[in-house]
Amino acid sequence: RFQACVYFASVFQAMSCGIHYLASVFMAVTPKFVCGIPGNVSSVLFYNSSESSIEDIWTLWTSTENYIVIQLENGEIWELNQCSRSKREVSLDLAYEYKGNKSTFSCSNGYLYDDTKWKSTVVTQWDLVCDREWLAKLIQPTFMLGVLIGAVIFGDIADRLGRRRVIWFTSAGQFVFGIAVAFTFDYYSFVIVRFLLAMVSSGYLVVAFVYVTEFVGIKARTWASMHVHAFFAIGIMIVALVGFLVRTWWVYQIFLSIATLPFVLCCWMLPETPFWLLSEERYEDAQKVINIMARWNKVSSPCKVSELCAVQQADLVSGRMGDSDTSSTKKHNILDLFCNWHIARRTITVWLIWFTGSLGYYVFSLSSVSLGGNEYLNLFLIGAVELPCYIIACIAMDKLGRRNTLIPFLILSALICVLIMFIPQDFNILIILANMAGKFSIGVAFGLIYLYTAELYPTIVRSLAVGSGSMMCRVGSVVAPFCVYLRSIWVFMPLLLVGIMALLSGILTIMLPETLGKPLTNTLVEATEMGRNKKSCSGKTPPAHSGAALEKIEMFGQETAGTEK
Repeated sequence: RFQACVYFASVFQAMSCGIHYLASVFMAVTPKFVCGIPGNVSSVLFYNSSESSIEDIWTLWTSTENYIVIQLENGEIWELNQCSRSKREVSLDLAYEYKGNKSTFSCSNGYLYDDTKWKSTVVTQWDLVCDREWLAKLIQPTFMLGVLIGAVIFGDIADRLGRRRVIWFTSAGQFVFGIAVAFTFDYYSFVIVRFLLAMVSSGYLVVAFVYVTEFVGIKARTWASMHVHAFFAIGIMIVALVGFLVRTWWVYQIFLSIATLPFVLCCWMLPETPFWLLSEERYEDAQKVINIMARWNKVSSPCKVSELCAVQQADLVSGRMGDSDTSSTKKHNILDLFCNWHIARRTITVWLIWFTGSLGYYVFSLSSVSLGGNEYLNLFLIGAVELPCYIIACIAMDKLGRRNTLIPFLILSALICVLIMFIPQDFNILIILANMAGKFSIGVAFGLIYLYTAELYPTIVRSLAVGSGSMMCRVGSVVAPFCVYLRSIWVFMPLLLVGIMALLSGILTIMLPETLGKPLTNTLVEATEMGRNKKSCSGKTPPAHSGAALEKIEMFGQETAGTEK
């Protein structure tokens, strides 16, 4: 019961990460717009349709190359384009076609926006169109850059100061910065506060993975770590729901930020993990947490920290006597992931999978609002399709193996990208279903790679391998928004890039070794031998788990000794 309460409390806040990661899809949308009017309008003409106001014209607007003809009360006739306006020199009668002389002016009176769907967005708030359009396109990439930096900073701080303190700070930071975004006074303050929000959101997600992994037992660890992603997906669904109900960007942002307020109010009750306390030699504090766990779980005789420490010391002594390989005491760096051809090829493939998984995940998610039909329903479905994909991933990776699950789903996502290109654009429902299938397949691969990476590398560089892979994942998330913007060049360009990367990753994955049922390796020599399909020389190697936290679990958790994943 104790682990269940801690788990669900921690992953509940993961919804907030999903919320803030995808909030910009509706907050920074660009509605239809034309150049501002230099006076009071008496009549409006769009092709053969004559109206009394521009608001009545928006339903007829189909292309950015269209223009609107207006007549002012003083008799002047103007042509309004998106980024310029032209005054007709001869204004005898109101007609759409005009062959005479015109004087072109910039949009010094601002812009007129279609507010039938969105009452206000950050684009309309600060006129992020035309020559300022690039500022709007930087909103999501700068957020993802904050995600990258936050993962690095808070991951290190959590190892130094503890998981609980970082969870306190980052969860409170998500609420504070989330509310602050709604009250920013200009574009630059908006981007800066969103950058800080991205850092704490990413920091929470990274530390939450470690936190729940250190509390959850071995049997449930794979499912528990995988389903942190599921709560992230629920956050995406909340974005779609709130976006549908609230059409003013700053109110929308406030509602999204208070969605997880209950966790902020009670997160101070979460305990520190016993494994971190043991690593810091705070044995009394670790014993207190263990005793609390025992009372909650109605265990009459909780384990004693002194006994665990005695076993640990004995294992360390026997390990030093029996291990002639001095590489375990050597400090390792990123170059050790390229120590020989087999490990280097493995590292390049794993990095490519991390990058492709993140790129495909965010391309499918961010593109969902541009598929046609109801954009809110599209995003909701793109989030909902993740929930079963993690269940399938957990079952398949334990039944078929890690590699045998990863290869077909990567190649399937590539084939789906190609299939979408051949679907006629007016088949909206079929396009949406195909994108859901693409998100499903890339989601399986993306969720699986965390554990697979940890099992592919030896103990001495395992944390380094997972950390570097995670870094490539963040790079993919930074690139993804720019990839989506390539739709303006060719509507299928993002899908083409994701398809190529997924196909390449799937082919290279064939060369990776299968890790299902195999013990973890301890040295680079053992890892290389596993890559050559030789039997690993390991007799007392603990099971495979993901993340740096599990290094401590293997060190202190006597329950893991002698078993295999």
